[in-house]
Amino acid sequence: MPRLSEAEIAEHLAQRPDWSLEHNEIVRTFRLANFPAAIAFVTHVAFLAEAAGHHPDIDIRYNRVRLALTTHDAGGLTEKDFALAAAIDEILG
Repeated sequence: MPRLSEAEIAEHLAQRPDWSLEHNEIVRTFRLANFPAAIAFVTHVAFLAEAAGHHPDIDIRYNRVRLALTTHDAGGLTEKDFALAAAIDEILG
C-alpha cells in the first residue's frame, strides 16, 4: 500500500480531529473510567486490529490508553492507518 502525501494526511486528519500527527504516526490517547474499562477497550481494539491485519502500538497507563498507528512496511502513513483509526473511534461512539 502506498504512503500518503502530506496533503492526503492533512485531509484524513481533518476527518479524525481527535488524532494527531507525531513524526510518521497518528496518535490518540483515550481516557476510560478505570483500569478494567481500559483493558476492555484494548481487547476490542485488538480484535479490530487482528481482523484488519494492522496492529497499533499500545501504551496503557491505568485508565489512559495511547494508540499509535503507522504502516511500518510502507515507511509511513497509509490508508490502512486511517481506516483502523476510524474503526477504533467507533468503539466509543
